[in-house]
Amino acid sequence: MSRTSHRRALITGASSGIGSAFARTLPEACDLLLTGRNAEALERLAGELARDGRAVKTLVADLAGDKGRTAVVAAGQDFAPDLLINNAGLGAFGRVQDNDPAVERAMVEVNVVAPTVLTRALLPDMLAQARSERRRAGVILVASTAAFQPLPYLSTYAATKAFDHFYALGLASELEHEPLDVLSVCPGPTETAFFERAGSARGPLGPAVDRPETVARQALAALGRQDSVTIGAGNRAYRMLAKLAPDGLLRGPTRRALRRNVKGR
Repeated sequence: MSRTSHRRALITGASSGIGSAFARTLPEACDLLLTGRNAEALERLAGELARDGRAVKTLVADLAGDKGRTAVVAAGQDFAPDLLINNAGLGAFGRVQDNDPAVERAMVEVNVVAPTVLTRALLPDMLAQARSERRRAGVILVASTAAFQPLPYLSTYAATKAFDHFYALGLASELEHEPLDVLSVCPGPTETAFFERAGSARGPLGPAVDRPETVARQALAALGRQDSVTIGAGNRAYRMLAKLAPDGLLRGPTRRALRRNVKGR
């Protein structure tokens, strides 16, 4: 079974950050369907990446609602990707009881419902195509180191990323003998607009902040070789600590650290 480069990739949340880094990192021979909410940013990225013989399409869609998800599914079925990158994500700092209920719901819709709906809708055709062409397809879910333990003041976001991580691992096991690779990507703090958009009172915690290009490059290198990749040595150590520490041991220090990201506290 060939493991040659993917030929058509659908990337959600491609307007900026890790999503646009994936688009820039994929080989020029790979056609792209870029989705996101920022039309101007998508068009700018498409213009940057377009080449003779390369199709770069864009679709403005909000994955927090059925309308946006339906539009991406329809475009994806027409585009017939052999690589689906579920990257779009939404976070919000604060106590659950203080956060806007609409934002709490949107986190679940974008981070959980959207990748579930898109993956289920596109998976059968991706599998059939991979079998018939004797090539491998791929599905990437961008989770987070937030998936490794409960995070007070980031409770809903961390829970949604735990879903993404374990959904990817379960799906990878189900498809172990199929020509389709599944990967959970767990970056730590990254140089994106996440902290600003999430309403953080301060930037990322600690000095170990990765670049989006590093995340994209390492994720694409890991696809087909493992079912999960944690970006950065410090984050891999944190993952091991979170796994081995008694339940609740890290929650107090984490609560005190993340509380400083909540405005007004």
